Amino acid sequence: MLALISPAKKLDFESVWDKRDYTQPAFPDHTQELAADLKKISQGELQKLMNLSEALAALNVRRYQDFTTPLTPENARPAITAFCGDTYLGLEAASFSREDKAYAQDHLRILSGFYGLLRPLDLMQAYRLEMGTKLTNKRGKDLYAFWGELLTQACNEAVKNHKDKSVISLASLEYIKAIQPQRLAHSFITCHFKEMKGDAPKVIGLFAKRARGMMARYIIQNRIETPEGLKDFDKEGYKFMPILSDQSDFVFVRS
Repeated sequence: MLALISPAKKLDFESVWDKRDYTQPAFPDHTQELAADLKKISQGELQKLMNLSEALAALNVRRYQDFTTPLTPENARPAITAFCGDTYLGLEAASFSREDKAYAQDHLRILSGFYGLLRPLDLMQAYRLEMGTKLTNKRGKDLYAFWGELLTQACNEAVKNHKDKSVISLASLEYIKAIQPQRLAHSFITCHFKEMKGDAPKVIGLFAKRARGMMARYIIQNRIETPEGLKDFDKEGYKFMPILSDQSDFVFVRS
């Protein structure tokens, strides 16, 4: 079983991390190709392309100009320690044991517009490139065309030796579209996290993102190997709701 999460805009490249534990991303040539394209874009063009403030556009122009290879512990850090948005607050990766990290390395992937598909310990440099960005490239008009079926194939390969080969979505639709779920070789299940508001449960973005991270943590720390095991998730008041769920959508509600 493989869980997928989205990256985060907020990054941490300051805190201390264990430099014994890191790996290299799977698609360095593709990342270098994107970096080369992005280095050619002016600050004004980047600001418009990504709908950024002037300050954020300037920051990301510098990031792409500074992008360098090879990735090393001196110029990069593992993805699981670099991202720190709401999903990663729920994941709490800083408290993982080395055994947890090893399990996560085999059962968790982070979708990325710039790196494609990252294992938790894969090195990365600071970047901002959301999967929905309409960056024209030699493969097409956007990043979905750029990555094509590569990420789908990578997910299929990742579960090849797993007893249960299900792929679990804990990511946003923007990122999940990049793996073309209909082309996955095995079952695909999306987890939904909702809050009871009035008479009906509703998705509240901030809480849903954090809950996705908590579910990823639950999978890793409890070594969950099957979709059935996800149904016991009960962190911070969430409960699996069979009446709202089916084989491809698992719904968890908090009162």
